[in-house]
Amino acid sequence: MSAGSNLRSEDQFLCSICLDVFTDPVSTPCGHNFCKSCITQHWDVNVLYDCPMCKENFSTRPQLRVNTLFSELVAELRREAQQKASSSSSEQQAARPGEVPCDVCTGTKLKALKSCLMCLASYCETHLEPHLTASRLKRHQLTEPVENLEDRMCKQHDKPLELFCKTDQTCVCMLCSVLDHKTHEFVPLREEYEGKKAELGKTEAEIQQMIQKRRLKIQEVKESVKISEDAADREKAEGVQVFTALKESAERGLKELIKEIQDKQETTEKQAEDLIKDLEQEISELMKRSSEVEQLSRSEDHLHLLQSFSSLKAAPPTKDWTEVSVRPSSYEGTVVRAVAELQETLSEMMKKLFAEAELKRLQQDAVDVTLDPDTAHPQLMLSEDGKQVNHCDVGKDLPDNPERFSYCVNVLGNQSFSSGRFYFEVQVKGKTAWDVGVARESINRKGKITVSPQNGFWIVWLRNGNEYKALAGPAVRLSLQSVPEKVGVFVDYEQGLVSFYDADAAALIYSFTGCCFTHKLHPFFSPCNNDGGKNSAPLIICPVNQTV
Repeated sequence: MSAGSNLRSEDQFLCSICLDVFTDPVSTPCGHNFCKSCITQHWDVNVLYDCPMCKENFSTRPQLRVNTLFSELVAELRREAQQKASSSSSEQQAARPGEVPCDVCTGTKLKALKSCLMCLASYCETHLEPHLTASRLKRHQLTEPVENLEDRMCKQHDKPLELFCKTDQTCVCMLCSVLDHKTHEFVPLREEYEGKKAELGKTEAEIQQMIQKRRLKIQEVKESVKISEDAADREKAEGVQVFTALKESAERGLKELIKEIQDKQETTEKQAEDLIKDLEQEISELMKRSSEVEQLSRSEDHLHLLQSFSSLKAAPPTKDWTEVSVRPSSYEGTVVRAVAELQETLSEMMKKLFAEAELKRLQQDAVDVTLDPDTAHPQLMLSEDGKQVNHCDVGKDLPDNPERFSYCVNVLGNQSFSSGRFYFEVQVKGKTAWDVGVARESINRKGKITVSPQNGFWIVWLRNGNEYKALAGPAVRLSLQSVPEKVGVFVDYEQGLVSFYDADAAALIYSFTGCCFTHKLHPFFSPCNNDGGKNSAPLIICPVNQTV
């Protein structure tokens, strides 16, 4: 008999009691075959002597006889199975640490392919074959290999754990459901498994969401560090620029101080040289006269001495040097004055440098602003790109929608802001009058308007070419060091701050502080009337140059 034919009919050689290949097969009077030990044990524990297969009863315990043919066939089957197991064991992989071994293999334990929840055993490929071919064993429940199969048996009743008690949230056997858990709610393990698996899927999704959020937070933290690093680099560069400028200014001051002292010393030395030269000239002349006098005094010629005496007696033309002196240059206070001047210069320089640095910082919050044509007064002309506005005498025929200014020649920006910080710049070059700032979205736009923070306006304006005011209610007259050609507007919504800057000079014009913003804010512009062409230049929203 071939191995293939044996395996195909292997269920014929399985004992119906132990469900394994016959061991010492014997036949009952009714013709059915069993393992000798299996049928003997069956009759030992039962009062009636019956056949486990057909249930035929015997009046007396039958005399069992060995089925010689069956014994030979079973022996042949076992030999072939052993040969197959021996030949395939070299091909199959031995169980490694952490893997489930086959419970049937003797000697080298091969890696189990499946575990049977009915037999509570794990099988390699060879020993799994009966569960795949034998009709009775096919009904057994196979799973992926698992260890400790005894844990799947009820400790109390030694029955498979097949149900889930929802009341006690535990796995139980069939006897538990009618004894210890009689009034509880039960469901099959598979049903509870599916429910729990769905919960695990939901939990896994939530965990993945949490992981994603934390990854995003990590990215956010990294971006914050990068922003901080960039800010630190900018601050270091600005610090180097500031202190280099201060150092150069101090060095210039030192050179000027040394030159001033040297110039004074050279002037003193020149004055002394001139005096010494004059004195040496007079000494030379006096020495010449002294020689003539001495020579005449030694003369023995009476007539010659008397004739020459009158010419020598007269004093030579000399200066009165009594009050003449060279006073040393006074350097008292020179260093103090130079340091004071340097301090003033450095102070002004630092103010300018810090102002530039501050403006650079604010310009990091620059936003793109365009003009909203739906808010523009009919006499305002807007450019196609929404960046320029000027006044024309003839108004356009436009619908008087609620957003439009009907009396004052104003226009708002398209963009609105209700949080954070923003900055924009407006060119006002060549104009004699203008209004620039921000306004609350809910402001009055019809008829005459009183511009003040109380009415939702934070505005700086120019009138008559040189009158600058902050419309703080009451208005504050502004005294500017220079005429701004480009005005920067900065808003910190949460801090309640609106600041205006001369963008070219990096100088603060005015700040509204302590503001309480509760509505959206819009950039606000008014080119004012063109005043017969004197104020015809447009207001221009400029791209922000961050290299001031």
